[in-house]
Amino acid sequence: MTFNDNFKNGCVVALGNFDGLHIGHMSVINSALEMARQLGTVPCILMFSEHSLKALYGKAPLELFSGEIKERLLAQTKAKVKTIDFNDIKDMSAETFLNEVLIKQFNVKGICCGYNYHFGKNASGDTIKMQQFCKAYGLMLSVSEPTEYMGEPVSSTRIRKALEDGQIEQVNDMLAREFSYKEIVIDGDKRGRILGTPTINQVLSEKMAIPKHGVYASRTKIGDKSYASVTNIGVRPTIGTGVLGSETYIIDFSGDLYGQSIEVCLLSYLRGEQKFENLDALREQIRKDAINAKSFFYTKENAKKRAIIN
Repeated sequence: MTFNDNFKNGCVVALGNFDGLHIGHMSVINSALEMARQLGTVPCILMFSEHSLKALYGKAPLELFSGEIKERLLAQTKAKVKTIDFNDIKDMSAETFLNEVLIKQFNVKGICCGYNYHFGKNASGDTIKMQQFCKAYGLMLSVSEPTEYMGEPVSSTRIRKALEDGQIEQVNDMLAREFSYKEIVIDGDKRGRILGTPTINQVLSEKMAIPKHGVYASRTKIGDKSYASVTNIGVRPTIGTGVLGSETYIIDFSGDLYGQSIEVCLLSYLRGEQKFENLDALREQIRKDAINAKSFFYTKENAKKRAIIN
């Protein structure tokens, strides 16, 4: 493996899968940023081109972010992001990884990782071995303790389970951002127009962690503006499409979004997906959902404004 950037002045590297950039991951990255500042060197996030479990077992965990959203969030950290293929290092001993990759390729001056970080073939290296290595080479080391939420450690696995259970507000707390996806708006069946609530339809990636089926208060981003919205995740049983997707009614917005890549952020789980007797009953429920979603949206917006003022 070779890199164009040889880190001639050294770097501080944050190690991990970083498959969600949740508050636990950010603890490691923030430690790298601070250590790099102290050492006067470059902070670097070392990521894999695909999740390590994909290389080991042939299947990666479902994604909590991807594409443009992933690129944007990584850029916001202000650290350099370097990607390597896990297959290139999975058979290296712990010592070889530390010497051949971290020392020779990255010229590390400091290392940051989580308390449960393992490395090397068969995960033979741990934080104790990392401490011994850093002491021998005179490197700084920061091992982040578990970041807890509601008394339990935060992890990507826990976030996926909360998402599956519809606990979207807990998901957002653990991510320290709103869970979102950005997909192309496709042509739908136009039923929303008949109901008086035109919607945008999006197909969700098979690689994405799918939220619990149901209706959510949401935020839809169009250009530099955010709109209150109602999003249905599921198969729309009243209409009977049977196709899993995202359908969003954007409140107080009119315009053609077909073919555009639009980001939808989920804020709160309002109710489960259900089949209505007729379209009139569905229309009335959508009206109620819109009222609830709009109220939730503006409550959050006002809370943000108060936080900025204070």
